[in-house]
Amino acid sequence: MKLYGIPNCGTVKKARAWLDEHGIAYEFIDFKKRIITEAMLTDWLRQVGWKKLLKKTGPTWGQLPDAVKASIKDDASALPLLLDKPNVIKRPVLEHNGKVLATGFDQTNYENLDL
Repeated sequence: MKLYGIPNCGTVKKARAWLDEHGIAYEFIDFKKRIITEAMLTDWLRQVGWKKLLKKTGPTWGQLPDAVKASIKDDASALPLLLDKPNVIKRPVLEHNGKVLATGFDQTNYENLDL
C-alpha cells in the first residue's frame, strides 16, 4: 500500500491517521521529495481520469492564469500541469499493487475499501 501526498497537507494527515488507527501498513511517498513520473501520472489518469486527479481548490490552482485553467479539458491537457505543479494533484492518492484506490480522503470511502 502506498500513500502519495505532502506531509503538511491536512487531508493527507487525516488519511495517515485513519490508516494508522486501523493498523493498515503503508509507505508514505512525499511529492516534494520524490518526483512523480509521467508514466505514473499517465497510469493514474487512465485509472481515475483528470477530474478525480486534479485538485481545483487551493492556492496553486487559484494562482494559475485563467487561460491555463481553461485549457484543461481532458487527461492529455491535464498531464503537463500535473507534472509541472504536483500540488494540483488531489491528495492523498492511495494505491495498492498499482491500482488507485482513492484520491483525496473520505472516511466513508476508506471504510468501504477492501484493505
